[in-house]
Amino acid sequence: MYRRLLLAVDLADEAETPKGLEEAIAVANCANGELRLMNVQPLLPATFMEYVPADFDADQERRAKEALEKIALGVPLPRERVSCAVASGGVYHELLREAQEWGADLIVVGSHRPVMSDYLLGSNAKTIVRHAQCSVLVVRT
Repeated sequence: MYRRLLLAVDLADEAETPKGLEEAIAVANCANGELRLMNVQPLLPATFMEYVPADFDADQERRAKEALEKIALGVPLPRERVSCAVASGGVYHELLREAQEWGADLIVVGSHRPVMSDYLLGSNAKTIVRHAQCSVLVVRT
């Protein structure tokens, strides 16, 4: 059974709860497992750096951590089994790195419903599925 679950959280999504959170909680409950909520902040192009405050990256990371911790408070698991992580960079690169370093055995990622008939998964979800060294649960919403 899956003991360490990594949930990709898109803080820009307007949904009330992150995609895949309910499913991740259900799996973690069944296996008495741990759940890590992770958000990946996009890198700001260097050409824009002169227009933002010097502490922009640190402030962005702080806000993301606070948002994840707020979500974590609503997770019905013991506090010691819920953690948060924030990274900057490419979504799938950072999720795969975190999964490997933390020892995740399941990555849970949300994907939008298909718009066209030949649409399989979003590009991040597709790449995560293709390159992950652990199981991946893609939740359609």
